[in-house]
Amino acid sequence: MVKTIKLSEQEATLRQLLLDVSTYIGTLDGLSKPQLRFTGGWVRDKLLGVGSKDIDIGIDSMTGFKFGTLMNQYLEQPEAQAKHPKSVLGRLAKIEANPEKSKHLETVTTKILGYEIDLVNLRKETYAEDSRNPQMEFGTPEEDALRRDATVNALFYNLEKSEVEDFTDRGLRDMERQIIKTPLDPYRTFMDDPLRVLRAIRFASRLGWRIDKGDEQAMSDGNIRDALKLKITRERVGIELTKMLKDPHPHRALRFIDRLGLYHTVFTMFNDELAHFAKTENWKRAYDQLHVLVSAEMEALTKPPTENTKRISNSLKSIRSTLLRDIDDVPANVYHAWLLCAFVPWARVVPAAPQNSKGKVPSRPAALVARDGIKADNNTVRLIENAVVHLDAIIQHKNVIVDEVSATTSPLKRKQESATRSEQGMAIRRWGPRWRSSVMFAILTQVMETPEEGHEELLEGYAQWLSKIKDLDLLEAYQLKPLVTGDKLSKALDAKPGPWMSKALEMVIAWQLANPGEQDPEAAISEVKGRKKDLGLVITFAVLVDLRTLWWLANTTYWGQLKVVEESIEF
Repeated sequence: MVKTIKLSEQEATLRQLLLDVSTYIGTLDGLSKPQLRFTGGWVRDKLLGVGSKDIDIGIDSMTGFKFGTLMNQYLEQPEAQAKHPKSVLGRLAKIEANPEKSKHLETVTTKILGYEIDLVNLRKETYAEDSRNPQMEFGTPEEDALRRDATVNALFYNLEKSEVEDFTDRGLRDMERQIIKTPLDPYRTFMDDPLRVLRAIRFASRLGWRIDKGDEQAMSDGNIRDALKLKITRERVGIELTKMLKDPHPHRALRFIDRLGLYHTVFTMFNDELAHFAKTENWKRAYDQLHVLVSAEMEALTKPPTENTKRISNSLKSIRSTLLRDIDDVPANVYHAWLLCAFVPWARVVPAAPQNSKGKVPSRPAALVARDGIKADNNTVRLIENAVVHLDAIIQHKNVIVDEVSATTSPLKRKQESATRSEQGMAIRRWGPRWRSSVMFAILTQVMETPEEGHEELLEGYAQWLSKIKDLDLLEAYQLKPLVTGDKLSKALDAKPGPWMSKALEMVIAWQLANPGEQDPEAAISEVKGRKKDLGLVITFAVLVDLRTLWWLANTTYWGQLKVVEESIEF
């Protein structure tokens, strides 16, 4: 039975333009009319009822660059301009042949009618044992289909016939059964290009489909895992992982990675001797909990809801609203939560040496995995480094609130509240603008480390702590500015500017946090004056006087008189 696709008005216009170009090329000396096909992802998405603005156009008899050049030439013809304004075609971006990067044939990217278009020739591939970059040459539609990573990505739409072509003989069937399957033998397919392992996971996760059992078996093979480590650049691994975590269903992707034994293949570092410390036995607890946290309400998961699920739901709502929802960029925050969840198994892994030869504390292994294993950018590496560095402090500050004794007299309670606000606020300042992400990392780490029967109490504790922080108006404590400038402090203390000033300004901030209603700079200065010893200013002054005295003694002409005075005093 012939399968067709209903085109939108814009897609139909694009199809007719391309067919007109093909017909024009057929009239030129020495050239035959090329057969054109929409290929790959666009066909898959259209059959699934999903629109797409990215279209690959497969050409059977010439390179994409030659076709694009002739398209430009066609649009300059008077008869073409009567049908298609020349402005319909954007600038042609030529991608040169580059055998070292598997670009053996010229291709072109351009924009037509608002669509991102890739003009590529149909091709076949031959792989070397030590590289994922294939030798490419012109191929038939069948050869082009069979070289692809999945049968559902190997479907073509023939522009001339207006019908779907399934040269693997199973793409439409696999789509109906919702299966990701390689067109050829999976072991050979993944060994030729191990990046296809991650692409299979990404497509299965995005679509909510399963992976063929034979494909899963090949993906878990030790030789394939080794090839994925050795043949694929870590930048490409990072790109695929980022796409997975930004797709609608990152939970499924992490579950595939975990179940297929690929964690240490993806999240690896140059120094593999620490990898065995990153335990994944209970990692499932973390990504399952995050899935519940960022998606459905607990009431929707249990019908009818019980008192227990209501209580957990309230805890999750509190955590979600504070860490993910009540801030500007929700998608970015959710992505960061999933990214940090991926690194939870590395949370407790410490550097092999506590410090290097210069006394500097080395980066945490989790940050090194981000930097070397997936080639994350510096901001992402710092996000992960900070989350690991502050992990224990976050847990401790949470426990202070959870364990706090509430039965106190009113004055004592106010004093305790003041101390609590200052301590918690200063901690949030140390954790920085991304403290919410660091707290999410702490939650997921403790969820992984805690048996499931303890999750309810754990989440209630975090919800209680975050609620307290919100009540104390500390969510943005890291933005608080000191009431007093360094210059004013210097004059008030009659001390020259120096290293003491940063500590003094921190004292001011701590005082402001403990006294949220106070706006008097003099009261803040008084607080610092009362703690001059803590700044070392008294000691510094004493040393300064002593040095001046010694200089005077060394230069005075009255040594004899001084000696007499000194002796008389001692007498």
